[in-house]
Amino acid sequence: MQEWALLAVAAVLIIVVVSYAAPKLGVAAPVLLVLVGMACSRLPGAPHLVVEPEWILVIVLPPILYSAAVNVPVVDFRRNFATIGALSVLLVAVSAFGTGLLIWWLLPEIGFAAALALGAVISPPDAVAATSIGKKLGLPPRLVTILEGEGLVNDATALVLLRTAIVAITASVSFGSALADFAYAVSVGVVIGAAVGIVSVWARSKIQGQPVLTTAISYVVPFLAFIPAEEVHASGVIAVVVAGLITGHQSAKRFTAHDRISERTNWRTIQLILENGVFLLVGFELTSVVGAVADEGLVRTLVIGVLATVALVLLRVAFTIPVIALLRRQQRRADAFTGKLEAFADRFVARGPKPGEEKRYDRGIRMLQRKQADVAFYASEGLSWRGGAVLAWSGMRGVVTVAAAQTLPEDLPFRTELILIAFTVAILTLVVQGGSLPLVIRWLGIRGNDEDHERREYARLASELVTSSRTLLESSTLCRENGQPFDEHLLEQTLERVIAMSEGIEKKFIEQDPDRSMHQHRELQRMMTDAQQNALLDARAGGTYASHTLERAQSFIDSQSTRFM
Repeated sequence: MQEWALLAVAAVLIIVVVSYAAPKLGVAAPVLLVLVGMACSRLPGAPHLVVEPEWILVIVLPPILYSAAVNVPVVDFRRNFATIGALSVLLVAVSAFGTGLLIWWLLPEIGFAAALALGAVISPPDAVAATSIGKKLGLPPRLVTILEGEGLVNDATALVLLRTAIVAITASVSFGSALADFAYAVSVGVVIGAAVGIVSVWARSKIQGQPVLTTAISYVVPFLAFIPAEEVHASGVIAVVVAGLITGHQSAKRFTAHDRISERTNWRTIQLILENGVFLLVGFELTSVVGAVADEGLVRTLVIGVLATVALVLLRVAFTIPVIALLRRQQRRADAFTGKLEAFADRFVARGPKPGEEKRYDRGIRMLQRKQADVAFYASEGLSWRGGAVLAWSGMRGVVTVAAAQTLPEDLPFRTELILIAFTVAILTLVVQGGSLPLVIRWLGIRGNDEDHERREYARLASELVTSSRTLLESSTLCRENGQPFDEHLLEQTLERVIAMSEGIEKKFIEQDPDRSMHQHRELQRMMTDAQQNALLDARAGGTYASHTLERAQSFIDSQSTRFM
């Protein structure tokens, strides 16, 4: 037990050090962790570490998926649903069958079902490394959303295919039954995930203001969605993703700011440790996997792994070409449709509501506004062929490939070789594609959204928010929660500040150098909070104040500091 505890402590420290050093070296952290894990496994006295794959699929995978899903905007996910579906369902199926046929041709003695099972194992990309690189290097937000969405959903397709292929090893499976199983797994997974997401959000909203309790509930939500779905042979992955999307979408309306900040920090920490811990484990286990393969079959197995990796890259490139062509066509159609939609909206607004149909009219206005926003998004957020090149090259394999490979039946012929092939694909894609992706992005010169446009959009939104505050303060019905009116002098002072804020927004965000004063303001505020923190430390050292008074002051300084980080 002490050895396991020591290994866990060492692993966390390694993850922290590598995650800190990777950005400075310009390399994705998963790539370095695989290499560090391989080096650690060669140290004298290194233990023979074997982790049950069910631990990864049931204990590690749900929190990773959930922590990623809660941070994906539902609106962006909906707008890119067709592209995400094509990549996470069709491309995974094409990759599984394509590489399965290749492996069956190279290893005919294993049978097509076993080859297809391995193809399903190596088919789903893990987009964590790609999205982390993309966000740091400023990829267009739409491209990042597509990569995130693909990484969330494609695991479900791969695991359902794997389950079907394993059944086909010992029994016949028709295409119709396989398609029905997939439809059942997805639909039931969506229902279970939606139920868990809605109920958990409702329960947590009833205990607002207690972030420790709400965060504790959030820790079990992934398992509440995953385990029941798997028990009824549905997709636990889909259930977790749906629960996470609902939670993230409802958090702004149902949770307090303190709850959201606490949960965001905790889940980022969990995601860091679990996701990077798996990559470290991949490198550590590679030595034992290689040692289990006979010497005469090692070279052949590694060659097959390399060929399977090349096949996956080629299939992804070939699939990405029509996807980008369709997205560019969508952009042209949206651009042409914008004028017609605006004209229809103007006629609808000018007509006004009929007597007794005010609510229906309001719903129509909201639907038109959403449609106009969607069309504007498609017209302005198209993906270029350079973005398509990044999408095609972002095919690194990770957690699911490593765990699913070890779930292959124990009595399967050449099982050790098949596991090594999967490990080879995962490591090659991580090292080669993950290591070169920053260079590819810089070489292509891809940029994110126009900064001037984002600044103007932010200024417009900030102006609307301030206007809502001004409207509230000028309302004649404004009163306190106990029914008593606010102090007139306080209202006047607050309204003056809001008006000054409203007048200063355009100056702050639209001027030629809008960030200069903001940066100075943040820097000055940080210096002030540092001075307050030093004074608090002196007071703590002097022992002249009660501990609960010091804790209260510390909480105030911390809350102020978070505003200017």
